[in-house]
Amino acid sequence: MAVKPLSPEDLAAIEAAVRAAEARTTGEIYCVVAEESADYHATPLAWAAGVALLAPAILLLAGVQVTAPDISTFGGWTAAQVEDVGEATARAALIGTLALQAALFFTTLFVVAIPPIRRALTPRGMKRDRVRQRAEEQFLSKNLHATRERTGVLIYVSLAEHMAELIADEGIDAQVDASAWERAMSALTDGLKRGQPGAGFAAAVDLCGKVLAERFPAHPDDNPNELSDAVVVLPSA
Repeated sequence: MAVKPLSPEDLAAIEAAVRAAEARTTGEIYCVVAEESADYHATPLAWAAGVALLAPAILLLAGVQVTAPDISTFGGWTAAQVEDVGEATARAALIGTLALQAALFFTTLFVVAIPPIRRALTPRGMKRDRVRQRAEEQFLSKNLHATRERTGVLIYVSLAEHMAELIADEGIDAQVDASAWERAMSALTDGLKRGQPGAGFAAAVDLCGKVLAERFPAHPDDNPNELSDAVVVLPSA
């Protein structure tokens, strides 16, 4: 099931949740939503090649057989003529197999290239790797590693894959165990599953804010907002 995109109301609610959470901590929470983290262009090719290799088995299961002519019927023929007939028979069998393989390849390529099918047939591990990779790219490109106290937190959601990643900078990792983020990520993924990504996002931000406030409380007179509170929405990769 496709996750619906964030509405303007969702974006406003998430931004408000980020602002409220950061008021309690020196941590910086940055939210990024991607329509899709990769195009998985290798998936249609891999499936097309695999299905094409099944052509000989399909021919056998269909009862298609290639038989050589009975040599006894070639009375008066030379050995060279008999050999030519055998080669022609083998060539016809090979051409038939190749034609079926080509048909299977291009048909499968076309079908699997349809986005929902392509995503469904992409191994989950590959999708997880691509989501994590793009989250890491966003962490660096948005300068979450350059906050004053190294307390940046990225919450990254990839809608098409129904996956999310949370990356905390080294200042946080040194003091907060990775398990502390489990409730926040659970709230986020539950929202995605329910088709309410905005509500899930806002709940996750609030829980992250509580974790950060425990270890990195706000300084009363020195708590600059170093990163934008607005949600960044990325198009498909």
